[in-house]
Amino acid sequence: MEFKNKGALSALFQALAPNKSELEKLGILINIRGNNVFVVGPEHAERFVSELYEMACKGECVSKYDVLRAEAIVASGESLSNCFDAILMKPLDGKPVKPRSISQRHYIGQVQNNSVAFGLGPAGVGKTWLAVAMAVKSYVQRDVRKIILTRPAVEAGEKLGFLPGTLEEKIAPYLRPLYDALGDMLPASQVQEMLQFGDIEIAPLAYMRGRTLDNAFILLDEAQNTTREQMKMFLTRLGRDSKMVITGDPDQVDLPNLSQSGLRHANYILRKTEGIGRTVFTSKDVMRHPMVARIVDAYDLDYKERRDRKEKKEK
Repeated sequence: MEFKNKGALSALFQALAPNKSELEKLGILINIRGNNVFVVGPEHAERFVSELYEMACKGECVSKYDVLRAEAIVASGESLSNCFDAILMKPLDGKPVKPRSISQRHYIGQVQNNSVAFGLGPAGVGKTWLAVAMAVKSYVQRDVRKIILTRPAVEAGEKLGFLPGTLEEKIAPYLRPLYDALGDMLPASQVQEMLQFGDIEIAPLAYMRGRTLDNAFILLDEAQNTTREQMKMFLTRLGRDSKMVITGDPDQVDLPNLSQSGLRHANYILRKTEGIGRTVFTSKDVMRHPMVARIVDAYDLDYKERRDRKEKKEK
C-alpha cells in the first residue's frame, strides 16, 4: 500500500512501532519503507492499517495506546470511523469525548436508549468518566434540569467514623473522583455555580433515601459497595423524565459479605427487565497504560480464587 500523506504516515509509524511485538503475536507483520507500507497477516490486517492511516489523515490523534484496541475493532468487522468518529461532547481542553472501544460505544448507546443502564467492569475503562460526560451533555441540551452524582461511602474496610473532621470533610475523599470528572467537562466556576444553585448535587448514597428524583441525570458510582437494600432504595428513587446510570465492578466488593452486594444482586434479578441497559467491560477495554490491563487481570484472578474459597466456606 502507498500512503502519500507524510505527516499521517509519520503519525502511523509512531503509533505502530511500540506495538510491533504485540501485533506480531496476532500474526500481523508491518514494514514501512518510504511511502510504502507492506502488511502481512490475517484478512483484516490491511484494512486495519488503512483505517488507522485514514484517521491520521483526518487529524485524529492516533496514539500507541489506541493501536491494539483499533485492531480488535477491525478484526470484529467494525469500522474505526463508526466507533471513533461518534463525538459525544467537547470538554474544556477541546479534545472531544468519544468512544475508544466497541464496549464504550455500546455503553453510550445503552445509556442513551434506556431509562436505567448498568456499566460493569474494572477500573480504567471509562465507566464513570463517560457517564459524567453524558450527564453534562444532557444538562447542556436541557434534557434534564439537574445532575445527581452519588457513591456509597465504603472503601476497603475503612469507616467514616475513623476519619477526622466534620461529616462533609469525612465524605469528601469518597466523592473526589466525581468532582474530578466534572472538572474535565466544565469550567471550575461553572461547576461551583451549578453546585450552589442545586443544578449539580454530589452526595453519599444515604442522602438519596426518601426522595423522588425527577428530571435528573443520576449516576451511582462504585455500586458494588451498596447492599441489596441500598440498591433497591436507590433504583426506586427514579422519577419522571430522569435517567439512571449505575457503575461498578462486581468482582471488587469491599463489603464484608460478597453475597450482600447490591450491584451483583441487581445485575442478576434485573437481567431480563425491559428498559434496563447493560454493558460489561473487560481488561481489554482499559484506557490507561497497557500495564494496567495486565495488573487488572492478575488481581482479578487472585480475587476470584479467594472469593471461590470464601463462598465454599460459607456454604
